[in-house]
Amino acid sequence: MMKYLFPIFLFFFYIDYYAQQMDNFSSVINGDTLKITQQDTLTISDTTKLKKKFDVDAVVYASSADSLLFDVSNKKMYLHGKSELKYKDSELKSAKIFIDYDKNELEAFGIEDNSDTAKIKIKDTPQLTEGSQTYEGARLRYNLKTKQGFISAAKNKEQDQRYEGEKVKKVDKDTYFIDKGMFTTCQSDTPHTYFSANEMKVIQKDKIVARWVFMHVGGVPIPIPLPFAVIPNESGRRSGIIIPTYGLEANRGQYFRNFGYFFAINNYMDYTLTGDYYTKGGYGFRSRYRYAKRYNYSGNFNAGYSKILIGEKDDPKREEQTDWNLSWYHNQQINPTMRLDVNLQFLSSNFLSNNSISYNDLLSKDIVSNATFSKIWDESGNSLSINYSRTQNLEKGDIYESLPNINFSKSFAYPFKREGTEQLSDQKWYELLGYSYSLQFSNSRRKTSGKLDIRAGALHTLSMNISPKVGYFSISPRIGYSEKWYNKRLYKESKSIEMIDPKTGIKTTQDTTIESSIHELNFVRTFDMNVSASTKLYGIFNPNVFGIESFRHTMLPSVSYNYQPDFSSDAWGYYDSYKKPNGEIVRYSKYEREIFGGVSSGQSQSLNFSLGNIFEIKMAKSPSDTTREQTKIQLLNIDANLGYNFAADSLKLSDLFLSYRTQIGDLLNFYSSSVFTFYDFAEINRNGIISYERINQFLAAKGKGLFRLTSFSFSISTILSGEKIKSAPDAKKREQIDDASAFKKKDYISLYDDTETPDLDIPWNLSLSYSFNLSKPTPNQVNKSSNLNADLNFSLTKNWKFVMRGSYDFQTKQIAAPQISIFRDLHCWEMNFVWNPLGSYRGFRFEIRMKAPELQDIKVTKSGGLYSGRR
Repeated sequence: MMKYLFPIFLFFFYIDYYAQQMDNFSSVINGDTLKITQQDTLTISDTTKLKKKFDVDAVVYASSADSLLFDVSNKKMYLHGKSELKYKDSELKSAKIFIDYDKNELEAFGIEDNSDTAKIKIKDTPQLTEGSQTYEGARLRYNLKTKQGFISAAKNKEQDQRYEGEKVKKVDKDTYFIDKGMFTTCQSDTPHTYFSANEMKVIQKDKIVARWVFMHVGGVPIPIPLPFAVIPNESGRRSGIIIPTYGLEANRGQYFRNFGYFFAINNYMDYTLTGDYYTKGGYGFRSRYRYAKRYNYSGNFNAGYSKILIGEKDDPKREEQTDWNLSWYHNQQINPTMRLDVNLQFLSSNFLSNNSISYNDLLSKDIVSNATFSKIWDESGNSLSINYSRTQNLEKGDIYESLPNINFSKSFAYPFKREGTEQLSDQKWYELLGYSYSLQFSNSRRKTSGKLDIRAGALHTLSMNISPKVGYFSISPRIGYSEKWYNKRLYKESKSIEMIDPKTGIKTTQDTTIESSIHELNFVRTFDMNVSASTKLYGIFNPNVFGIESFRHTMLPSVSYNYQPDFSSDAWGYYDSYKKPNGEIVRYSKYEREIFGGVSSGQSQSLNFSLGNIFEIKMAKSPSDTTREQTKIQLLNIDANLGYNFAADSLKLSDLFLSYRTQIGDLLNFYSSSVFTFYDFAEINRNGIISYERINQFLAAKGKGLFRLTSFSFSISTILSGEKIKSAPDAKKREQIDDASAFKKKDYISLYDDTETPDLDIPWNLSLSYSFNLSKPTPNQVNKSSNLNADLNFSLTKNWKFVMRGSYDFQTKQIAAPQISIFRDLHCWEMNFVWNPLGSYRGFRFEIRMKAPELQDIKVTKSGGLYSGRR
């Protein structure tokens, strides 16, 4: 058997030119022989009648596995045996295809399956494809011009959904009427869940409308039908009603939550409005306006309002509480050098605790807001940022706000550097002289305990240094200058206040310090000098064993000397004093309350030492692999720091600081630090109060060793996972993403946005972290903390996923915030179970819902505790 591919447009020209000259002509193409049979004599007609415009205006390709027959006089074509027809974006496959070019109609049907002894089955039935749409049926009639048609026992499949019907009539390009129709999103040949209706209308890439709809689960229909249904027929963002959740709360009665409407305004913006209602009193509203332009900007506005009513109107214990929330999120890359980022949240202190069931929200103590505009000048390296920041403490109600924060920074510049002298050896010493400058302005508002305190100031910082290289050493002298501008200063005075005891009526006198602010422009100027020297030392050992080619130890020693005068002396004028009634003189910094602080007391002349150690190995390269580079692994980093202050009157030697860190690939992360003191502690008795304080005596002088540990901490973490399983072809279709839209997140406001479909392609994943902290500020005072955090998820089968997370406090021997989640893929359904077994926010939520994004509101839910509103 042989296939033939014949361009039909040549056949049209042949008919048009010879139609008037032939009474009857037929040609049969069969096998490899072309036979032309002339049944009547030829007649000559006027050639002026050859100009006829056909409705078929594109190339039509036809092929057949058996035979292809042309009836020229009647302008018909017949294809037999696994035939195929292509016209524009339409493709038809069938056992038989008959075409009438006068009517622009075709008819296709299958043939009897000889392997079926019952003579019932039909094979090679018509299959019509138009773009992404595919239609199947027992018999098909179709008009090439109007694109109207009729399909019996029809099936259609598009992406993750399909519909079928005994009869399908296509009335235009996008509209179908289906008799005794069925719609499903299940990919199984025999769907586990589907919807049936006697009358159904399908509008392609829009919706499916049906009336008296029965839902079938496992082949069993639910006895109560829906009077009508409108089902989205296209993935992506669409306007529609948001189905609420309902339940019972003890104090507030029956409730309906998250009921509302989603408006898909266009591809760049949408709006959502939802609300809650409680039968015993109380209601709430939430709205969100979202906008986005892909690769440019995105953001959303959120607003919420709720009123809680608990108790009857005449109940003296009746509670009424009003909460609100406003937020704005915006991210925009204005151009390659400018960016705007906004994350602002304003809410009442109890809004989250009364309206959210998210673990993260309920455990939040501070709400942090930021808005930042930044600009970078590439050529000069200068940068500017303007920032607004706000921190709100939900427990105390304190608010810390800064508006604006302006930061300007000029990168390091070398004013005496000549052009073309990039090499260090070609430069003069004065060409290495450079400077940097920064400006910071801030206006701070603090509202604590109902009191408002406003402070503003500017900080100028100028640094100049030179970094010549002397032999193997890098020498870097530096001079730093800073200037602070303030519009206020602190004033303190001591007064004696008479107080009367309300119980005894006895008068007493109490000394108190009164603080006030004096409004005046002040400048605080300070400077410091520094010189440092550093070098690098290498030690290399080549063992060539166990695949290790070489071992390298890098030492980074450095020493620096710092000098800063005593700015607390009266000559500078940055300190003031007041006299207590007992004659004691108390000195204080006049700018200690200001935004950038005051100046430190005492002179500083310190010599600081630091030593860095890096241990690395280089793996041997395989002789057979010439493309791969040698692998270098950093084993361990150890840093040590120590200082000595010559100007201090006591305790001149600083503590010894040690830090250790390592990372073994992606398997293990380790960090540790420790602090040691060289001085002894003594017991001090002040007015009957005993305390331990550090004294100016070395431990070694008393035979107590060289130093004593005062602080130690370490943390270790690892992430382990099984080999990723190759995804099924349709496994990547879980997310609902509209390519024409700039949005990729869930469209409407969901009550359980933290419930995500897990990745079933990873068989298991384990994340572990352990932290330990020890603090011994005095020999008799010890504070410890030890915590283990774990996050384990694993798949028992390709459809089951378990997630367990929590932490354990070894000091209190308690488990904190444990949570267990179970997910089950049920083919066209999915199951989610979340359980918080312990703590104030314990509860559970069980849900079975349809997997298709357009049908996820069809679900069965059971919840308790936190997830049912009970706190």
